Amino acid sequence: MRHSPGSWLLGLLVACSVGCPFNTSIASSGPVSVADVQTSVGSLDGVPYRIDIPVHWNGDLVVLMHGYEPKGVPRQNPWPRNEEAPVFLSRGYAVAASAFASQGWAVGDAVEDSEKLRESFIKQHGKPRHAYVVGFSLGGLEALAAIERHGPPYSGALSVCGVNVSAPEIIARGVVTPLVVFDAYFPGVLPDLADPASPAMIDQDRIQEALKSHPASAARLADRLQETSATLPGALMLDYMVLREIEQRAGGMPVDTMKTSYVEFADDGAFNGRVRRYKGSPSAMAYLADNVTLTGKVTAPVVLQRNTFDQTVPSRFDTVYPGLAKAAGNASKVTVLPTVGEGHCAFTHEQIGEAFDVLVEKGSEARSR
Repeated sequence: MRHSPGSWLLGLLVACSVGCPFNTSIASSGPVSVADVQTSVGSLDGVPYRIDIPVHWNGDLVVLMHGYEPKGVPRQNPWPRNEEAPVFLSRGYAVAASAFASQGWAVGDAVEDSEKLRESFIKQHGKPRHAYVVGFSLGGLEALAAIERHGPPYSGALSVCGVNVSAPEIIARGVVTPLVVFDAYFPGVLPDLADPASPAMIDQDRIQEALKSHPASAARLADRLQETSATLPGALMLDYMVLREIEQRAGGMPVDTMKTSYVEFADDGAFNGRVRRYKGSPSAMAYLADNVTLTGKVTAPVVLQRNTFDQTVPSRFDTVYPGLAKAAGNASKVTVLPTVGEGHCAFTHEQIGEAFDVLVEKGSEARSR
């Protein structure tokens, strides 16, 4: 059966909720047999976790942080091995990964639950020589937040296809802007974004039908949002789902658009006149800022690996975290690798391994200074 781009994305989100970073193109880095790995599973405050230690452990630890887990997706227990774990196990690193206390925009839970897991690892297996935090997709934001908040225990952070942007900015520019602009071009398709009674999901077929009805407007929208005609419907559906979950979590609209100026979408004056405006909830906006706002203040190396084309975290956000680090006086601590791969988190295991090797090298250089 053929799937529309929107339904394909939703199916992929559900299938990958256990830790796959929304990606079906990751290639094998070589088998790691069960006999070569010591595995322990359990739960911390009700959150399932998994620790894998290779027979030839080098004494170092990788804490993995997974991507967005849609609310309501059945959770596996015992927690399964992360799809990317072999990249690190084959290099001799122990790998610790877990679910988080909540699903959806669980950034705050992710940071604290992963810290509990790191501390539990020490109690069970002793203090590792070095510890690294690695995150994929939304896990990239969580990894950056973790090293900013709990920096000293970590020798570095790797964000792969990450949301390397503070939550208020990515939700305002990367989620709400696409939705309100789509609504201005194609009125009547989306419900009121701030209405608590609006549905948790939208019909992607209606989005596709609307886009097909006005190809010129659809093409302009895709171009401005750095999407393609194939990825735009799924991206809008994901944006809507994420926003609705955050609103439920935060207790209201987390973004205020009353004075937002939308440029380069059409005749700016007329276009801004017809864009639907939303008044943000102060408490919801505060919640989003707490979960989480990045500062660029890091004490260890950070490596960012991005895709050449990323329909989920477009390239207009690529310079945000390096800019934060520069403003904080930490430009030298952030390494931005050349982009590779077409599609969100479309990396081979070899490419992920190469990015991690750069992080380890940067960590070694930092310790030798």
